[in-house]
Amino acid sequence: MTPTAPARRTPPRRRLALATALFSAAALVAACSGPPHGGGLDQAGIELSASTPPAKGEIDSFTWATYAEPPTLDYIQAFDYPQNTILANVCESLMRWTPRLTLAPGLAEKATNPDPTTWVYDLRSGVHFHDGTVMTADDVVYSLGRQTSPDNAAAWAQVFQNVESVTKTGPLQVTVKLKRPDSQFPQYMATAAGVVAAKAGVEAAGRDYGTSGSLDCTGPYLLGTWAKGQSIELRRFDGYWGTKAKAKKVVFSFLTDASARTNAMLTGDVDGGYLIPTESYDRLKKSGPGTLYFGEGLSTVNVNVTNMQGPLGDLRVRQALSLALDRSGFVRTGLGGAGTVTGSLTTRAAWATAPEDVRKTAFDGLTPTAQDIDKAKALVQEAGASGKKLTVATSTIGQDVSLLATAVQAAGARIGLDVQLKTIAPNAFTALFTDPKAREGIDMFPETYYDSVTDPLDLLGNFKTGAYQNFAHYSDKAYDDLVDQATAEYDPAKRGAIEAKLQQTASRQLLWIPVAEWPTAVFLNKRITGAPTTISYMYYPWAADVGAAR
Repeated sequence: MTPTAPARRTPPRRRLALATALFSAAALVAACSGPPHGGGLDQAGIELSASTPPAKGEIDSFTWATYAEPPTLDYIQAFDYPQNTILANVCESLMRWTPRLTLAPGLAEKATNPDPTTWVYDLRSGVHFHDGTVMTADDVVYSLGRQTSPDNAAAWAQVFQNVESVTKTGPLQVTVKLKRPDSQFPQYMATAAGVVAAKAGVEAAGRDYGTSGSLDCTGPYLLGTWAKGQSIELRRFDGYWGTKAKAKKVVFSFLTDASARTNAMLTGDVDGGYLIPTESYDRLKKSGPGTLYFGEGLSTVNVNVTNMQGPLGDLRVRQALSLALDRSGFVRTGLGGAGTVTGSLTTRAAWATAPEDVRKTAFDGLTPTAQDIDKAKALVQEAGASGKKLTVATSTIGQDVSLLATAVQAAGARIGLDVQLKTIAPNAFTALFTDPKAREGIDMFPETYYDSVTDPLDLLGNFKTGAYQNFAHYSDKAYDDLVDQATAEYDPAKRGAIEAKLQQTASRQLLWIPVAEWPTAVFLNKRITGAPTTISYMYYPWAADVGAAR
């Protein structure tokens, strides 16, 4: 998600024979391929870079802009951009999502799959936590256990829905037993769902864990000074098991105003940032201080329907709003021309390794994207919804949020709906994803959904009954059954065929209103380079790659 949402992926899944099979993480990676890696143009003609130039050496420090202060850095609540952008450099997971959006070994040097309901993770030896203690299987069991405890209300609990047990089966080995085959679980072990922290450190911090003091993780950086309301400082961890970070210190500056973020980049007050304000694309492209890059974002901009108890409970009203929405105008203004109008909730890159017939089925006849005001008016009248009030949340995070909310309001006005805007502060916007009270009185909000794994089910699974992001409480047994079938299917081609059916259902029912695909944007000034251009920065320790450009 977004500066709005979290978010998930395409076909890197291992092909698992129904007979007993054994795969190492390395073999799994070799069998998987993510979206196309090279440079090139996306559908909107925007040049996508595979990466930024590698760093040429170390630097003392660099400063990074982020649009909001994280409410916490506890990994079990790391479900939005501000948290994950920072946390990815401090806490590491069992597996790793690479800048090429493929799966690789992380804290587990090997992941094996002796049968469809068992995953065995063999851990790296000699990995130190930031407090100096050494990682053991006990820490992994404890860390994953925090995700499943009902008392913690973890944002990633859904990932563990099919987990029967997580046990220590050796000093450096953990075995996960599943209730049923789950093609998604091993992929999510590369996200914040798979983070490992020191049991002793987390327990010692108690309720303060994630808001002050050490996070007691294993990443290339450790948490330094947190100046509330201003910045977070990360310091290089010299005891890191992997490649040493190139910068000794990273400072994340909280700049909630989009203009302030842009000006800070132009003046050199900050060295770079992700989630560039779309209204600033042209200024940053033409500026002398640095370079604006675009990369694969696995992201779609949508209108998240959060309440189906009112007028939006009628499919005709949702269809009417979709038909009245000026998607092309929004892409030009809200996304700075860098997006692509779409009638799909999932990106095409998420299906990149699916067979051609599966991709065709998934994308044929989806939500119409052309405006049809007359038809939209007729649908509102048929539904008896003329004059009905709807509330859409908006924020000054950036024009991708504010202008989409305004576009929804304008669409409603043209077809007889009373759409009101409710402004939410950037720091509070993330609560829409974690706190039901924050969504009270809200019918819709703009959400840029980023896939957290390269698989369409990452997004499509959100509409299963009881799913974490199923805010409108949509429930359909047939849909639930398809989600279960896709989840249990390890064969990527067979799973893709099921996911195509889910995509068609989500489109027919307009569970969210799709608007555009949107690439990731990153700005780097002339003194630094090395940051990945893809959405991998949500879980990959990207800051460790950033160093001197000269």
